Amino acid sequence: MKVQTTELPGVVLIETEVHQDERGFFMESYHAARFAALGVPAIFVQDNHSGSRQDVLRGLHYQVRHPQGKLVRVVRGEVFDVAVDLRRHSATFGRWVGTRLSVENHRQVWVPPGFAHGFYVVSEFAEVLYKVTEIYDPEAERALLWNDPQLGIAWPLVDGRPPLLSPKDAAGVPLARAETYA
Repeated sequence: MKVQTTELPGVVLIETEVHQDERGFFMESYHAARFAALGVPAIFVQDNHSGSRQDVLRGLHYQVRHPQGKLVRVVRGEVFDVAVDLRRHSATFGRWVGTRLSVENHRQVWVPPGFAHGFYVVSEFAEVLYKVTEIYDPEAERALLWNDPQLGIAWPLVDGRPPLLSPKDAAGVPLARAETYA
């Protein structure tokens, strides 16, 4: 297993060993003891699976109560995945990191509690799987504005087209007005 740290402490890219032959491939996508050694919790309480067409942007989501850690991977297509540090005490508060996750590169990203998370679909269609450390709490969910100039996220918009957003994501708030973590 290869681990790549990012500019944001706690957010890591994980590349597990992929065994390929003429039949296809096999990979161990999660191993509690190995992931715990990387700082990824051994206990997840919910698995989520989303499918989205090209240009869909989901996020930037977080929960103000019961913050979720997320272990994210793509099983079809490709996305640009983003984490934003919302921990006020952090030296990297308000900074973001982005990476491409795809079925081809088999990468996973660990987004710890205290971060907003979102992704933009680059391929024609993408399916994203993610394990979370806390149950979804709709009352506590918040959305950070995807195009907040203060964040300056460099979304790789296909042909410069605007992303497709849910009403909730379109109404996201800028960092200056967002509820954050102490």
